[in-house]
Amino acid sequence: MIPERHLNIAVLMLFFAVPAWALIMDEPFTITLATRAAILALAATGLNIALGLGGLVSLGHAIFFGIGGYAMGVLAFHAQTYTPMQLGGFEIAGTKSMPVIWLVALVASGIAAVLVGLLSLRTSGVYFIMITLAFGQMFYYFAISWRAYGGEDGLSIYVRNDFPGLNTLDPIQFFGLCATLLCLALLVFWRLARSPFGLALGAARQVPQRVETVGLDPVRLKLVAFVLSGMMTGLAGALFADLNRFVSPTMFSWQFSGELIVLVILGGVGRLMGPLIGAGLFVTLEHVLGDITDFWHVILGAILLVIVLFARGGVVGLFCGKARPDA
Repeated sequence: MIPERHLNIAVLMLFFAVPAWALIMDEPFTITLATRAAILALAATGLNIALGLGGLVSLGHAIFFGIGGYAMGVLAFHAQTYTPMQLGGFEIAGTKSMPVIWLVALVASGIAAVLVGLLSLRTSGVYFIMITLAFGQMFYYFAISWRAYGGEDGLSIYVRNDFPGLNTLDPIQFFGLCATLLCLALLVFWRLARSPFGLALGAARQVPQRVETVGLDPVRLKLVAFVLSGMMTGLAGALFADLNRFVSPTMFSWQFSGELIVLVILGGVGRLMGPLIGAGLFVTLEHVLGDITDFWHVILGAILLVIVLFARGGVVGLFCGKARPDA
């Protein structure tokens, strides 16, 4: 078996080598694909906090992805149309500044995660899965009926938003921005997993009764993890909307929530590089097999089936073995 840290280093090197090669070969589309993988990996890393560390199987994480996307879309829309946004009798100007948009996305998705988590964590198991799915559908149909911002047709943004000192329309610079945020998210996940909070969260996932006996509240631990997870996924949503310069209700769809779970399972649940490996595989299969057949999801499903049956730790577990007994 390969030591996991060695595999992690190799994955990061490959992740940065692909866009570097594409830059040298003048292949901007490949850089865009790498950027898409980085953003999906960021969203999946957020889910990995809830699923991998907290054991929370959420079919509603597209809620936070969509909120992040619409935070970007709404603010950029009002900036490009030079019209203020009406909110509670106050007029709020739009903005094209990425840091401001990210802050709004983090706060909005965090508030939503608190509200969803407080209600959803009153349940467990399949009931938790279903209630997060129900919340996701509520947000999805709200976005469809939100005609002020495109309704089911979505909302287009003419020019990508700004970041100080960078030309965000340059594919390699925008990739660098997304990759930096992904690395920060991976660092947060790594620190969380090894912190006292992460250890307590792992115990709450496995034996909540014992956690209660030492004076800790398992529900509160899981709520904090769920909120952190939602905020990270919301940030990814804002980046994804900026990448495409378009937001639509499909960002709230339960299918996307399912795709995030697939990414984490492909790479390895609870593994540091699991989301990045899963996102890289997903984007590669989507690009390569999508040119061959419209039914490429069938092949993806077969790969997922093989991993679930024979490699319970995902790709990372296949090369490095299980990280924990319950993996």
